[in-house]
Amino acid sequence: MFFGNDVPAVDAADVPADGYLLDVREQDEWDAGHAPEAVHIPMTELNDRAAEIPQDREVFVICRSGARSAQVTVALNQAGWLAKNVADGMQGWHASGLPMDASGDAPPHVA
Repeated sequence: MFFGNDVPAVDAADVPADGYLLDVREQDEWDAGHAPEAVHIPMTELNDRAAEIPQDREVFVICRSGARSAQVTVALNQAGWLAKNVADGMQGWHASGLPMDASGDAPPHVA
């Protein structure tokens, strides 16, 4: 990844069950499949919605593959949050067999 080893990260399988999971993907990606307890704030809306993200607990940031979430993790940590990147993203979440929901009737998948 282009950030090197400077981004604190975990694999999807290591996100705590009670962890605050922030999904920064676009709406169509979210609709295709997402973690049931995730909070959806697309990366493009973060500046306007940052106040919705708690600063009193660790935040686990996820996207499709871990690249966008790494960028968001760096920005959040620089702004005072305690954030970790989910390095393998929703691809890793799905591969680990973790639960997923989808909007509509199609089975959840990673878009």
